[in-house]
Amino acid sequence: MTSSSLLPQPAARRYGLLLLPAYPLLAIAGAVTQRQVFALLALALLLTVLLLPQLLARRASSWLLWSGVLAGLLLGWRHGFAELLLSAVPVLINALLAYWFGRTLATAEPRVARFIAAIEGPERLCQPGVAAYARQITWFWTGLLGAQALLLAVLLLCAEPGGLLARLGVASPLPVPERWAAGWLHLGGYLLLGAAFLLEYAWRRWRLRHLHHPGLHHTLLQLALRWPQLLRGERAVAR
Repeated sequence: MTSSSLLPQPAARRYGLLLLPAYPLLAIAGAVTQRQVFALLALALLLTVLLLPQLLARRASSWLLWSGVLAGLLLGWRHGFAELLLSAVPVLINALLAYWFGRTLATAEPRVARFIAAIEGPERLCQPGVAAYARQITWFWTGLLGAQALLLAVLLLCAEPGGLLARLGVASPLPVPERWAAGWLHLGGYLLLGAAFLLEYAWRRWRLRHLHHPGLHHTLLQLALRWPQLLRGERAVAR
């Protein structure tokens, strides 16, 4: 097998992004209908999207991992735990992102500074106020994501009647209707992060109004293009 026969990594990621919008739809369908099969499909889709570049590259280890995790999901579904596993995904995502932002606060280049260097070039950080603002916004995202991870964990535990405490036979100290909890776990939390991103963009343009700023479309496009390097902790240079 030659490398020319394999799908390029950027193309594989694009296919994954095309599949990803189906994930919240399946998650919400599961919460509304209370049918575990939708939770199973949402988890299987998320697993496939995460491993898609490696799967399309025909890596045996990735296919074995995908098959093993899928078998575990099927087992969880048979025992009625697919919905609970799905509800744990947003908690894990927010907690990992909070750690991802927060771990750079002790360094000379916090996470948002790396975003700025990737989107607008390293020289942008030398302009008045930019480096300090980058550190402040890294604190903001660390706090917001950490707080949301905690809130989602409480919803996962206290949802009635399908929360983790109820499944364990423990009375919830803060009962939350399951549909309200599921709505925030699978939709509201993501909408909050999207709104926070847009509000931060508007605040940045006002706070650093003495500087020229790229448009929102350009910012999102550059962030999507540089995302793999940023995930690996590399400092991508804007072009």
